[in-house]
Amino acid sequence: MNPPAHLSLDPITLAVIQNGLQQVCNEMDLAFCRAAFSPVISEAMDRSDGIYDAVDGALIAQGELGLPVFVGTMQFSTRAVIERVRANGWTVEPGDVFIVNDPYMGGTHLMDVKFVKPFFHEGKIYAWLANTGHWPDTGGMVPGGFSAKATESEQEGLRLPPVKLYKKGVLDEEILSIILSNIRIADQRIGDIKAQAAALTIGEKRLSELLARYGAETVKSAIAELRNRASQQMRARIASIPDGTYTGNAVVDSDGVVDEPLTICMRITKSGDRLHFDLSGSSPPCRGPMNSVLATTMSSIYLAMKHIFPEVPINAGTFEPLDIAPPEGTFLYAHYPRPVSGCAAEVSQRIAEAVFSALTHAIPDQLFAAPAGSSGNLAVGGNDPVRGRNYVMYVISGGGYGGSLSGDGISNGCSTIGISKTPPIEVMEQFFPILFEEYSLHEGSGGAGEMRGGFGVNYAIRLRRGNARASMVMDHGRVGPQGALGGADGGVNTVAIDRKGAIYRPLHLSKDQDIQLEPGDIIRVSTPGGGGYGNAHRRDPNKVAVDVLRGYYTPAQAEQRFGVRLTTDGTVDLPATEQLRRQRA
Repeated sequence: MNPPAHLSLDPITLAVIQNGLQQVCNEMDLAFCRAAFSPVISEAMDRSDGIYDAVDGALIAQGELGLPVFVGTMQFSTRAVIERVRANGWTVEPGDVFIVNDPYMGGTHLMDVKFVKPFFHEGKIYAWLANTGHWPDTGGMVPGGFSAKATESEQEGLRLPPVKLYKKGVLDEEILSIILSNIRIADQRIGDIKAQAAALTIGEKRLSELLARYGAETVKSAIAELRNRASQQMRARIASIPDGTYTGNAVVDSDGVVDEPLTICMRITKSGDRLHFDLSGSSPPCRGPMNSVLATTMSSIYLAMKHIFPEVPINAGTFEPLDIAPPEGTFLYAHYPRPVSGCAAEVSQRIAEAVFSALTHAIPDQLFAAPAGSSGNLAVGGNDPVRGRNYVMYVISGGGYGGSLSGDGISNGCSTIGISKTPPIEVMEQFFPILFEEYSLHEGSGGAGEMRGGFGVNYAIRLRRGNARASMVMDHGRVGPQGALGGADGGVNTVAIDRKGAIYRPLHLSKDQDIQLEPGDIIRVSTPGGGGYGNAHRRDPNKVAVDVLRGYYTPAQAEQRFGVRLTTDGTVDLPATEQLRRQRA
């Protein structure tokens, strides 16, 4: 939006409007999660809400409780709706709500379903309101949608182009029936659908109140000024990076179909106050579902830069100094019908990791070792004979953060792409016929370093009754999260299915589907730890001793990884430790 030339804003009014726009989005977030039926939305908070430009769908504001990866993708999907409306000459009226989940139209994977609603002021579209909710199922080969072996998009679920689900505020029962006829647990989806639409209604009311208070022209002027200032702030941060070209890599375990790693080659060129990102050296398109659509690839770079410079506010201006060359010919620019279910949840985090790896060479004091970088997507679907209904359970898990100059990495942190967390165990056990038999730290998984990485988690889920199928799309099972500046990599992800003592491990380490479960079978998962930062032999030996005392590392690991030998009473054997470190120097 271009500001009216005659309007100027004082700093206080600008700040109040900025926070007002943020509050509109925050209230949409809260309304969505509190009204949603599915634990993945209501408890894990796998969703987001925002306000977008009337003309091009550019981001104006996004809720603080939303997933960062949706920052970029929602503006692309909103733009896709706008373009579809223009191309078809559709009439858009108050109360209309478009639904879209097509990955190739600015989306992520099919489970991330977007609602997009025009916001009218004085009879004209002033902005668009949009949100995303992760639906537990959208059909496809396996319950939950995370098919590890899909080779085309049709196998992943129902794909929806932009269509009006609500017309003038009335739910279109015909379109709804088509959707519900193609997904599992359809009877349970109506609660999420109405919650998602209600969140947009809340946003409509709150944004109307903001315009009534300050005037539409003043708010429009503020939006343009905030976008300009965000661009200035990002350019100023970029200018602090030394000019040059920096490279970094990240590895995806496999595509789920071909058991070979996929490589992301990141080449970042900094010149003046701009950054250019080149991923053309990455692996070619893959057969399995680890391809990434362009919107997700770009959004992954956006969120990586926001991690590095968190003080820069989020709107479309934040991304203007970032030039991203479309990586045609690689698995990071998927075209129909390439399967993409793993792009937003896993590949996005490897892209961010590659950005961190590259810029560590340029600004080591501001960077950190790689975090766990996996959402740990696990879906279990079956029938509960006691309740007499089907279910799809979706589990997100945390992992260790990387060490940094400021200290050790935290343990069991959220994924790189969002604030999603494991739903409370008590809620999961109430909703589904399962029992958590373990939830603990993945001891030893923190990468060694002067500042060690945080630890992942172990959890074990026992199926209590009925038969079920389990599928998972995780990552970092082949190599752990990267250490930085001499630090060691974090521990890897592991998955094992215990069938009455017989252990099954996925061939692809972190990806598999349609694993049959019977009552008493146990799914055991250990998530990755964060990478270490700096030379491990420079870590304070007393800190290593405390880690051993707490059970984070064994005495043998302390000696092997940190060069610290402990006495029988757990204190540091200083002469032996000094000798070890001299030998390894």
